[in-house]
Amino acid sequence: MVAGDIPHLAEVVPSLLGALGVEGSSGTIELPGVDRAAVLLVDGLGWELLDEHPADAPVLSALSRSPLRVGYPATTAAGLAAIGTGVPSGEHGMTGYTFEVPGVGVLNALRWCRHSDGEDLRHVLPSAELQPLPTTFSLAGEAGITTSVVSPYEYAKSALTGAVLRGGTYVGVHALGDLASATLDALSPARSFCYAYHSQLDTIGHLHGPGSPAWRMQLRQVDRLVESIVEGLPGGALLAVVADHGMIRIDESATVDIDETPALLEGVRELAGEVRARHVYPERGAAPDVLAAWRETLGPKAWVLEREEAIELGWFGPRVSARVLPRIGEVVAAARDRSGMLRGLAEPVESSLVGQHGSFTSAEQLVPLALAYG
Repeated sequence: MVAGDIPHLAEVVPSLLGALGVEGSSGTIELPGVDRAAVLLVDGLGWELLDEHPADAPVLSALSRSPLRVGYPATTAAGLAAIGTGVPSGEHGMTGYTFEVPGVGVLNALRWCRHSDGEDLRHVLPSAELQPLPTTFSLAGEAGITTSVVSPYEYAKSALTGAVLRGGTYVGVHALGDLASATLDALSPARSFCYAYHSQLDTIGHLHGPGSPAWRMQLRQVDRLVESIVEGLPGGALLAVVADHGMIRIDESATVDIDETPALLEGVRELAGEVRARHVYPERGAAPDVLAAWRETLGPKAWVLEREEAIELGWFGPRVSARVLPRIGEVVAAARDRSGMLRGLAEPVESSLVGQHGSFTSAEQLVPLALAYG
């Protein structure tokens, strides 16, 4: 597991707002005072992957860089929420790709639908109810900072955007060109803050594997995006390039298909999470037996803990709020090495992906904090 003295992703935006002079905003990342700041989040850009392919990302590799840890689970919903709230998953409540919400069922946090049948839950589960904490964007706006969110146009009215990115002026973009242009436009006003998001490196990693020829080609496009923004930074501006998680290539021989393993289903009421990070919700009174069965069946392929032990060890951050507690499975399982806990029947698409993330390996946990100044 990654050392806890490495700064958490959640500290990035509070540190940037502190550099902009926003009162009450501070993080452990020391930054000089600036007039404008932007954070570009490249989905799936792991620290180790960037280190392994410097020739494909010469601009990124040449920037001043240090590692961040993303916390558990190492997944997009949790990472975006860490950026948007400035706190880890135990407080913002995005505890996985999917997780159970009492009275609603298992929520797919990216699509905001019931995971089992795809039912749209936007009217049943308003985003501000699931994640009621003020966002870093709202705090910046209240301090007089001109605040923008530059992200794909199709996410403008998504519930996840409403939950963790509300408060900034949303600028919908379509490709790398207008992503770069819109980010620079957002930094035109004095005392401005911009969050920008690029998703496609993660998509290619899932489909073809991190480090594959296709992934490396996409990394080259990301590097050109960063170069375009760096070249256009106005004086007094800071760009921070980060990611929400890294990625590993699954070892097919080390996977277990839960749907084909009766011992992992006995006494289980609901399952959530993803291939590398599972929440298990047992039937009433069955938690001890479920814990024992998962530990015995998975053996060295996963860390399997009861909820209270995982919380005590700080898996979900230093604090877990009462609001978030029921979303964490009574049994939690995090994959070791390159193993995976598939669901071939219930999650055929997710289970077919070559690249995965979510757990505690350094390849998943560590992401870059790369800085450039105008």
